[in-house]
Amino acid sequence: MQTNMGLIDRLIRIVLALVVGVLILTGQLSGVAAIILGILAVVFVLTGVIAFCPLYVPFGISTKKKA
Repeated sequence: MQTNMGLIDRLIRIVLALVVGVLILTGQLSGVAAIILGILAVVFVLTGVIAFCPLYVPFGISTKKKA
């Protein structure tokens, strides 16, 4: 598995996940929206930490800078 995410892409995903987490914990998001966005936030954190997005592969996308 080769990384395909750049630093800015990873940071944006993690920040968005943190925002969603805070909104859920403070009660601003609830119900079905909280569940769906919570799952998406977990996926964003996981892909941000491992620097690999499986959805980028079929499209040949890479936000990682070339050496």
